[in-house]
Amino acid sequence: MKVYGTYFQNDPQRPLAYGEVELINPPRQRLRGEPVREGVLVYPVLVGFCGTDNELMHMGRQGLLGKKFPAGTNRLINGHEGVVWVPSQNRFAIVLIRGGDSVDPTRYTEDETYFEYGCDQADGLFCDRMYVNPDMLLDIPDGYVQDGRLALSFAKKMVFPDPFACMLFQLERMEDLGSAHWFRQTARRHHVSLEEARTIAADEIFARTVVFGLGTTGMFVGDIIHQTHPGAKLLFVGLDEPDSFKVRFACEQTGAEYLKNDFACEKELAAAIIDRLGGRATMFIGASGTNVDHRIAFEHGVLGCNGVYNSFSLGPKVAYDSMSFGFENHLIFGSINFRQDHMEAAIQMLSRSRYGEIVGLIEREEFTADPIAAYEQRIFCPGAPLKTAVIWNKDYIDITR
Repeated sequence: MKVYGTYFQNDPQRPLAYGEVELINPPRQRLRGEPVREGVLVYPVLVGFCGTDNELMHMGRQGLLGKKFPAGTNRLINGHEGVVWVPSQNRFAIVLIRGGDSVDPTRYTEDETYFEYGCDQADGLFCDRMYVNPDMLLDIPDGYVQDGRLALSFAKKMVFPDPFACMLFQLERMEDLGSAHWFRQTARRHHVSLEEARTIAADEIFARTVVFGLGTTGMFVGDIIHQTHPGAKLLFVGLDEPDSFKVRFACEQTGAEYLKNDFACEKELAAAIIDRLGGRATMFIGASGTNVDHRIAFEHGVLGCNGVYNSFSLGPKVAYDSMSFGFENHLIFGSINFRQDHMEAAIQMLSRSRYGEIVGLIEREEFTADPIAAYEQRIFCPGAPLKTAVIWNKDYIDITR
């Protein structure tokens, strides 16, 4: 079947193009041991733009996308965040992005394989039609569909289940590893059993939390920590003005404080972070995508003794002095993923949230006329909305709600 859509390719001038593409429908499986099934036809309705899309475009310019293409093709239809209409089932759904021959996609191992719709070896949502394994079409909550059309206010929120689910996974990992890291000394401090101490430690690990870098993922992880551990002290560190919409919105959602990084040197910034926290950090979440994260945490001592460093930034190299690292008993971890239950919880939590307020729309005609210009001048550029989405099929959206 041929459809129109945008797709990545290895091309220094046109790494992202819009045109007619031949769809493929290879059998796929959601998890190891489950049936391998052909996809069912779905119609993308509203689709969000992710920073991963921008990174894939840059990879295409450098000719580095070969391993990302679906087998037997030389292109990848992009897009992995949004809502689809499933005509054979007469319902809307959210696509569970990752599947494959994997026992648990949050614990990917060497003998397993995976695919990701719109990102890796499987076509995505920026097209008129696509195929999705029927096991990977997740339900939306009741109450948002009238006369066969989806409320726009709800649809905007549904560009976020993927990153929000990833942050739910981050919370799970921070609680698991933080409690295991602290529970023995916690038991002695509180004079409780080791089992009781694990629960206490999973909460105390967030006593002084730094989120270094304020993008949407930083905002989400702060929100999730705040909802789960309301006693946590949260400090966002970013480059935005304190009175900007993004900062005000993030702090309202999370109860966090904010520190603008406009200091003359990293040493002064580190001292200001410690002062605002009221001590060195128990949890440091590196989310800025820069090498400043680890220098602030380790070289300048923001991460306290027995503290946990969550290396969430993609790209930077993390370095530390092994002497102080060992004596201060730091724990470093990094992992990026989510399970289906995270995605399902994210859909429910987002449906009750205000996150639709941070989503701006671009017209489909403007995007498809010049996708590269849209990325560089409208979607991923200074002054762009915190999140941008496109209504791909207006027949299924009620713009009045």
